[in-house]
Amino acid sequence: MAMSLQLCRFSALSDRSLPETFGRIGVFRCRKPLSVRCSGESESSSSSSASVSVDSDFDAKAFRHNLTRSKNYNRRGFGHKDETLALMNREYTSDIIKTLKDNGNEYTWGNVTVKLAEAYGFCWGVERAVQIAYEARKQFPDEKIWITNEIIHNPTVNQRLAEMEVKDIPIDDGKKQFDVVDKGDVVILPAFGAAVDEMLTLSNKNVQIVDTTCPWVSKVWNSVEKHKKGEYTSIIHGKYAHEETIATASFAGKYIIVKNMAEAMYVCDYILGGELDGSSSTREEFLEKFKFAVSGGFDPDIDLFKVGIANQTTMLKGETEEIGRLVERTMMRKYGVENINNHFMSFNTICDATQERQDAMYKMVEEKLDLILVVGGWNSSNTSHLQEIAEERGIPSYWIDSEKRIGPGNRISHKLMHGELVEKENWLPEGPIAIGVTSGASTPDKVVEDALIKVFDIKREEALQLA
Repeated sequence: MAMSLQLCRFSALSDRSLPETFGRIGVFRCRKPLSVRCSGESESSSSSSASVSVDSDFDAKAFRHNLTRSKNYNRRGFGHKDETLALMNREYTSDIIKTLKDNGNEYTWGNVTVKLAEAYGFCWGVERAVQIAYEARKQFPDEKIWITNEIIHNPTVNQRLAEMEVKDIPIDDGKKQFDVVDKGDVVILPAFGAAVDEMLTLSNKNVQIVDTTCPWVSKVWNSVEKHKKGEYTSIIHGKYAHEETIATASFAGKYIIVKNMAEAMYVCDYILGGELDGSSSTREEFLEKFKFAVSGGFDPDIDLFKVGIANQTTMLKGETEEIGRLVERTMMRKYGVENINNHFMSFNTICDATQERQDAMYKMVEEKLDLILVVGGWNSSNTSHLQEIAEERGIPSYWIDSEKRIGPGNRISHKLMHGELVEKENWLPEGPIAIGVTSGASTPDKVVEDALIKVFDIKREEALQLA
C-alpha cells in the first residue's frame, strides 16, 4: 500500500520559518577523554562516531537539559498529529489483524487457524517516533532532512522514510560524516536516541533537531546519570554495538556492557576473585574480553567497587532481572548485606512494551500450535528475544522480516535467535494447521498481513492440488 508521493503534496505555510538558531549550550569542564566505541573498532583506534568529542567531566545531563529547551529542538511534533496518524493508518494497518482482534485474537481462513499474541507489533514509543518523523516532513517540505540512525529496526518503515527523502547520515570507515549537514537542515534523532557527542555536534551546527527518542530510553539515561553522580559504575545489560546502548553509555560515567547472563557471571566471578564459578581469569583477559564494551580507562580492579544496573530496553526481561539479582548477591557477598546500599544501585528500567510482548509470547508457547511465525526486522533486538522464547520451548518458529522471505512454493528463509540465516523446504505441514503469530515492537500490522497472505496462498494451492 505504498504512497510514496503522498507527502510531496504537502504545502509549506507561508508565515512559518525556521526557528532562531542557538549557539553553544552552556560551559562545561573538560579533562579526561570520554570514549564511546562502536562495533568493529579496536581500543587503540576507537573514537566517537560524531565529529565533536566530549570529555569525562562534560555535564551531559545539563547539556541535554539546555538542549531540550532551545528554540531549534522539538520532541512533541508540530501540530499535524491527526493528519500524519491517518496517513500511517492507511499505510500500516491490516484488515486481517483487525479481524483477529475482533474475534478474540483467533480466526480460521480455510484450513489455517491463526492465533495472534495478546501483545504484539507497534508499541507506543515506536508509533510516536514514526509519527513525529512524518510530521517533520510535513512541517519542513523543502528542507533537507537527515536521520542519525534507522528510526526503528523495520525495513518497511525505513524504506518509507527514504521515499520521503529522509536521508541517513553517511558513514565512512565506521564514522558518521556530519559534515554533510548544513545550517538550516533538519536532523531526526531516532527512537533509540543518539549519543551525547552527536547531539553536541548537531547543536553546534545550529540545525533543527527533531527528537523521537522513546521516553523509556530516556528513563534509562536518567538511571545511568544517577549512577555517575554517585560514582557507581553502570553495568548495562545490552549489546555494545546497538544504537540504544551506545547512546546510554554516552550518558554514563564508568560502564561495562554485558550481553547475557554468562558475561554477567564472568564479571561477578571476577569481583569475587574467582570464587563464584571460576569463569573469570586475569585482569588482562578481562579487558580483552570486554575491550569493545567498557568505558575508556576502565580498570576492573578499581571500577567494580560500586555498581549500578541499567539495561537496553529491548533485552529479555527475565534475563535483565536475573542479572540484577546476581550482581546484588555478589556485592552482598563481597561487602556484607549491611553495606549493600554503598555498593549496589538498581532502578526498574524494563520497558513495559517489551515486557508485555515477551509475556504474551510465553503464554502463546503454552498453546497447541503447529508452528509460530515471528515477524520483525532482522536487526531488531526485541524481536530476536521473541524468537528466543519459542526456540527455547522447542516449538518450530520462523523469524522473518517481510513476506519476501516466504516462497517460491512452500519454502521459507528465516533467522534463528542468534542471527543464523537458514532455509527450509515444506515448512508448512500438510492439512489443517494452527499458527501462532507475533511481531516485534517495530513491526507494522501490514507487514504481518502480507506474510499471512503468503501462507494462505501456499495452503490454498495445496488444497487445489489435493482436490
